[in-house]
Amino acid sequence: MRSRISSKGQVTVPVEVRDQLGLEAGTEIEFVLRDGDAILRKGGGSTHPVDRVYGRLRLGEPVDALLDAMRGPRPKVRPNRRRRRHA
Repeated sequence: MRSRISSKGQVTVPVEVRDQLGLEAGTEIEFVLRDGDAILRKGGGSTHPVDRVYGRLRLGEPVDALLDAMRGPRPKVRPNRRRRRHA
């Protein structure tokens, strides 16, 4: 993926990268210089382990289907019944 630096030194991060890293407006990022390369890294925010792997899990099916498989089928929803008032 490629992007260009604007005359103000700004870079547009491609949507695929933003989605995979969970980057939103206001997210702090860090540029790491290594062996002549610049590496963009999500940084500054929470150091919770889940934040480090957010967006990397690829499921073969919807989450609801996986939960149903683990928990068993969902109970059937009954239509709302009105209660009769006794006069």
